[in-house]
Amino acid sequence: MNEPQDETGQDALAEVFEDTRPHLRAVAYRLLGSVDDADDAVQSTWLKASAADASAVQNQPGWLTTITARTCLDQLRARKRRGEVPEFSELSEDDLARLRVDVLLDTPEDEAVLVDEVGRAMLVVLDRLSPSQRVAYVLHDLFAVPFDEIAPLLGRSTPAAKKLASRARERLHGPAAPVRVINAEHLAVAEAFLGASRGGDLSELLALLSPDVVRRIDPLLVTDPAQVELRGARQIAEGAQSLAHRVAIAAVLLVDGEPAIAIAPNGRLQLIVRFTVKAGRIEVLEFIGDPRRLALMDLSLAFP
Repeated sequence: MNEPQDETGQDALAEVFEDTRPHLRAVAYRLLGSVDDADDAVQSTWLKASAADASAVQNQPGWLTTITARTCLDQLRARKRRGEVPEFSELSEDDLARLRVDVLLDTPEDEAVLVDEVGRAMLVVLDRLSPSQRVAYVLHDLFAVPFDEIAPLLGRSTPAAKKLASRARERLHGPAAPVRVINAEHLAVAEAFLGASRGGDLSELLALLSPDVVRRIDPLLVTDPAQVELRGARQIAEGAQSLAHRVAIAAVLLVDGEPAIAIAPNGRLQLIVRFTVKAGRIEVLEFIGDPRRLALMDLSLAFP
């Protein structure tokens, strides 16, 4: 086991760590999707690094990045191990409350800034990747870490690490052109609806909705059964207007190849809003929050 370094070496490492901290936080956030989890991973990196002898390490920022990535990989694998979706009969009242639309939490300001930097939709789709795919893609494609440095971290060969990143790109971007065709009108309506909802713009929401629009929502997501299905543009527009603060981290992406809106606190998918569009107006809105339905959906980025 490496001996801790002397006080001079510790001070030098601390200085490098503080200079590298923003980068480490950015890496950890893209890997974990949560500010709190990212900050915990960065703190864990310091504890591990300060307990080791870094005097012989030539590239200390790269070494710290590797420690952060390995810490995040362990967290991602732990998430997968506890990721089984319980039957609804096993969900507690607290579990149900966390899923309901009327108790979605606001996003902390610093997290909203980081989400803007990485892309809201990308965080949602990244969460669908295996831990190894996510680490390979994020480190290589977003932070230009060479595959020969990523491979040992994952316990894979360099070609295998390249393949993991390639599979991640396929999941993120969907089928390659010309197979991938996006309904431009549908995409424009989804973007406009999200923008109007964020801004609480009632007139714009009404312009996007058919007069006899129907909104359906999973019974799991509401406390009042009468809210499962609503009809009429004004009532639905006013409901969407009231959600302005809750769609701060919503994003437009492709769900089974069709544009939709995802609400995903901390990058963890919680709700999908799907649309039926005709002649540029929304005829049906469907709010989906059943974890089993969400797990079966194919998600990819709507934009490169």
